[in-house]
Amino acid sequence: MGTETAGEPAAGTADPVISVVAGLITAGGHESVQFREVARQAAVSMTTIYKRAGTREELIAAAVESWIADNLWRPIPAGPPGESLADGLMRIFRHVFEPWERNPAMLRAYQRVRSGPHGQAVERRTWAAIEPSARRLLSGVAPDYAADIGLVLTDVANGLVVRFAAGEIASDDILPLLDRVVRRLTSDNSAEAARAGRPG
Repeated sequence: MGTETAGEPAAGTADPVISVVAGLITAGGHESVQFREVARQAAVSMTTIYKRAGTREELIAAAVESWIADNLWRPIPAGPPGESLADGLMRIFRHVFEPWERNPAMLRAYQRVRSGPHGQAVERRTWAAIEPSARRLLSGVAPDYAADIGLVLTDVANGLVVRFAAGEIASDDILPLLDRVVRRLTSDNSAEAARAGRPG
């Protein structure tokens, strides 16, 4: 079994300041990111921190983007011959969400960044990491169907992240819920639809 590579090189966490910020988020959430503590752990001056980012939100956004580069911009394992559409979609979703399952504090920080001024850039980078594999997977289906699948699943995935950040679900609930939606979306639901509105 081979791999499917993402189309853009990743920027890793070579910056010691950003590495410290990512570590603080992982250990204590985005609330633990304070300039003085970042400077102390990175062994740099406050002037260096302020040159790196003017606000705490900028520091957090840079750390989230760097974490995405390290964890999502990796080769996606290729599917086996004859892989179903549902299995292929879940293979891609696992690539995205398993690292976040292991680091829910970073997923919470991602959602915080996503709803702020740096959100569009970070969200674009996330989905761009998986877009080439998703395009290959859907290349054999009708364009309208592929667009509909992409629209529904993107909205569902984003909604589940919002529910996680709000404390409604756990990080390890996301993949099972996505699996249910994917299987329903890619199955023939005509029997269930025909029963809709019937008594009993």
